[in-house]
Amino acid sequence: MFTGIIESMAKVACIEKEGSNIHFTLQTPIAKELKIDQSMSHDGVCLTVVKVDPEKEQYTVTAIQETLDRSNLKYWNIGGEVNLERSMKLDGRFDGHIVQGHVDQTATCLKVEEFDGSWKYTFEYDAGRGNVTVEKGSISVNGTSLTVVDSGKNFFSVAIIPFTYEVTNFHSFKPGSVVNIEFDVIGKYIAKMIRLYMEQPLD
Repeated sequence: MFTGIIESMAKVACIEKEGSNIHFTLQTPIAKELKIDQSMSHDGVCLTVVKVDPEKEQYTVTAIQETLDRSNLKYWNIGGEVNLERSMKLDGRFDGHIVQGHVDQTATCLKVEEFDGSWKYTFEYDAGRGNVTVEKGSISVNGTSLTVVDSGKNFFSVAIIPFTYEVTNFHSFKPGSVVNIEFDVIGKYIAKMIRLYMEQPLD
């Protein structure tokens, strides 16, 4: 379980394919604090640490085909920046929203607008999968907990402050960038219950 408050960024140091799986080695100072079997959010994708090299400040995670199909990990390149968050501690403040680390689908950045100290990003996604957003609701973009500004059938926008721009990989986004999206878990349950209700035959 995560909160969507990005803790650090890592750089992709190595990419190795093994069958349909891909092993990603990432470099970050917090690698020295990690341990094998620990869960980490990578651009919003929950992956398990399988190897740690404290001296090189590196660790390795493995993505299976299901993860690659649902996320943007298949587009990662050597040197690319990745948002990191370790799992939530029960004795800390809940500063973001409930983020499971289970990416629902990807979205494509349509435009980036700068407003004298803040930035607004608009993303388009496939509405055919049944996911929805609501204005002022929560959304996770590359693992970052954000509030929806504009909401449409197949698009939404978010606004970020300079701090978020600097400490996440939002500063690298441009039109055409593909990002990972996790929709609000409460909203997903409500949407599914409504669909099931509508499918029931009338007495």
